[in-house]
Amino acid sequence: MSDEQQHEGMPFSAFVLTLGTSALAALGQCDDPVFMDCPRDPEVARNNIDVLLMLRDKTKGNLSLEEDKLLSSIIYDLQMRYVQATKE
Repeated sequence: MSDEQQHEGMPFSAFVLTLGTSALAALGQCDDPVFMDCPRDPEVARNNIDVLLMLRDKTKGNLSLEEDKLLSSIIYDLQMRYVQATKE
């Protein structure tokens, strides 16, 4: 049984994806209909990226390989999107 399955509540990956989706919505780049009417707010996106960076730092060495890859790829993608969105 994986560590994610041993803990009750929201899996770590779902939490990371939620933060990532919120950041995408704040950048105006989310295809989810729930977030279509959210106002564009790059500062909210930056805050979510900062939370993900903090999670990466605080959980270093305690994540599965899959969790680490997911977190790293979401952070990278959001950082690139943030830079692009704030240039416009």
